[in-house]
Amino acid sequence: MRFFGLKACDTCRKALKALAAAGHSPQVIDVRADGVSDADRAAIIAQFGDAAINRASTTWRGLTDAEKDAAPADLLAAHPTLMKRPVIEVDGGWTIGWKADVQAKYLGD
Repeated sequence: MRFFGLKACDTCRKALKALAAAGHSPQVIDVRADGVSDADRAAIIAQFGDAAINRASTTWRGLTDAEKDAAPADLLAAHPTLMKRPVIEVDGGWTIGWKADVQAKYLGD
C-alpha cells in the first residue's frame, strides 16, 4: 500500500491513523517533500483525470487563470500539492480522497 498525501493535511493524518489502527502499514509519499514520480503521476491522471486536481486548495486559488487552464498532468508536475488527497495505491488499484466508500474499502466498515 502506497499513500500519497501531505504531512500537514488533516485528512491525510486522519486517514493514516485509521489505516494504522486497521493494521495497514502504508508507504507514505509526501507529495511536497518526496514528489510524485512521472509514472505515478501518469497513473493517477489516467485513473482520475481532472478529478485528481483539488480545486478547493490554497495552491489552486493562488494560480492565474492561464495556469488553471493547463492540463492536469502539467498542473500536478508543476504543483504536486494540487493533487486531491490522499491517493492510495494497492496492487495497481487506485483510490482518491477519504470519503466513506474509500474508508470502507480499506477499513472494512
